[in-house]
Amino acid sequence: MAAESLAASPLAHFDSAELLDALYTGVVVLDAHCCVVYANVGAQDLLAVGLNQARGRPITELFAQCEALEQILHRALQREEACAGHEIVLMPAALPRTHESAVVDVTVTPLPAQLTGTHLLLELADARTRARLAREREMLSRLDGNRLMIRQLAHEIKNPLGGLRGAAQLLSRELQDGALTEYTAVIINEADRLRALVDSMLGPSRPPMKSLVNVHELCEHVFRLVRGEAPAGVTLERDYDPSLPAAQLDRNEIIQALLNVARNALQALPSVGGRVVLRSRVAGNITIGARRHRLVAKIQVEDNGHGVPPELMKSLFYPLVTGRPNGSGLGLAVAQELLARHDGIVEFDSEPGHTVFSLLLPLAAEEAIA
Repeated sequence: MAAESLAASPLAHFDSAELLDALYTGVVVLDAHCCVVYANVGAQDLLAVGLNQARGRPITELFAQCEALEQILHRALQREEACAGHEIVLMPAALPRTHESAVVDVTVTPLPAQLTGTHLLLELADARTRARLAREREMLSRLDGNRLMIRQLAHEIKNPLGGLRGAAQLLSRELQDGALTEYTAVIINEADRLRALVDSMLGPSRPPMKSLVNVHELCEHVFRLVRGEAPAGVTLERDYDPSLPAAQLDRNEIIQALLNVARNALQALPSVGGRVVLRSRVAGNITIGARRHRLVAKIQVEDNGHGVPPELMKSLFYPLVTGRPNGSGLGLAVAQELLARHDGIVEFDSEPGHTVFSLLLPLAAEEAIA
């Protein structure tokens, strides 16, 4: 009866390697000499080498400057008990030194083996992903409140604006002096400008009008617009992933979101030697909020500007928050709202001289996570 139940179980169709490869966490099995016996797909991505290249090599040989990991491994072997370390910085030896290091939480568990000696189970969980998810969930939880506040504020501003503009029009018809009508024209023009700003705060009222679009066509459209707005001396580059598939998106909304981010990058550039890169990539097993997506389009805007001020790091996507004296503080807030309408998100990493904004757009079916 037990054998029949096991055969009927869905797990009977999978071997252990398939189950481990489905994990987002990196899993490595080491022998008693800390040489690689097995590594799942997540670990292979972290090591930047395949299993065949890693098997039989000491794990410390696959990372540059991994003293902290080595100490945890030796402690687990000596004590024959599970040991852990948090936010360990690791640089895969297969990658150039200019590549960004990985920050991981490490757990090492001894696996006693009667014939082959003690083995170690090494788990590598991306610590930056944990921090990013916490930040995203906080931001998404506040998105509805921000949206409500923006719309209430916009409605409060929009009504007196209409009366102000109408009064200025009536006054201009009564004035005989052409010089005085110039002042009413200024009032009307500024009222129109503020109305357009308020409309952008209100955002689109209809659901996204999605259709199958080429993501790179959207990128090229934004690239041409930004190239026309870029000051002299600014370098604009493209780095597209040709494997990126078409996606069901609202073309106009994604163009507007990407354009807002790209314009923000232009305004952050230094006066000399400014550089902006528009990049596309395909990413797998990406978690956005409480959903894990098997396949995601990642559109990035990279610049070498002054970076995001530390005091704005946590509030950058809030409405009316800006680090520029003449900024409205709406560009990134609107971009985040438009991405949220596609179940996506805008995230960023920034330091002086290197800032990357990433627009994440789900391409495949999603699954809920705890």
